[in-house]
Amino acid sequence: MLAGGQGSRLRPYTDDRPKPMVEIPGTGIPIIGHQLAWLAEEGVTDAVVSCGHLAEVLQDWLATAQLPLRVTTVVENEPLGRGGGLKYAAASLPSPGKPWYATNGDIWTRFSLRDMAAFHAERGAVATLALARPRIPWGAVETDAFGHITDFIEAPPSPYLINAGVYVFSAAFTTLLPDVGDHERTTFPYLARERGLAGYPIPQGAYWRAIDTAKDLKEAAKELAAPGR
Repeated sequence: MLAGGQGSRLRPYTDDRPKPMVEIPGTGIPIIGHQLAWLAEEGVTDAVVSCGHLAEVLQDWLATAQLPLRVTTVVENEPLGRGGGLKYAAASLPSPGKPWYATNGDIWTRFSLRDMAAFHAERGAVATLALARPRIPWGAVETDAFGHITDFIEAPPSPYLINAGVYVFSAAFTTLLPDVGDHERTTFPYLARERGLAGYPIPQGAYWRAIDTAKDLKEAAKELAAPGR
């Protein structure tokens, strides 16, 4: 799990804690707590967290929290980038010869990782990305061919799928990661050209949200409080 970012768009919440330690209002649990609970529900027994910004705050919480799985932390003494952070964390995996999951530390989701792993294996992929279809944060306007406005649609789903920040990686993927830098600019484009990269659409109706701003925190809390959640 990548948890080393500074979360500048979530200030002042991140002035004294790393982004994954920001609490979802009304839950008393930080983002990373929700993520670890989900991973455990999906059968994950060990997690490696790559820390950076204010790492000691995250480590202190992990040391005292009642966790549903074993957690190891590694600290980037200098920023390694997302790809470098993944490679650094992968060196501490308990079973480096097996496929492994990875997540960004600022997303909150619920879907079947087991189904995603099966999808990954069926396609013989080196890496598989979960894909989400977020809602556009603005209202959309529909027009006819003559230019008349025919409808207004509040926060419609995006026509594009995006990288949802959850991955399944084959063991061989680790050797393709940069020591420093962003794998999304190097490793992923290479794998796409080689047809070694797969995309797993998160099932319709499954919960997914990236926590980037204070508005995202409020929306997550509102969605949690909705009936059926």
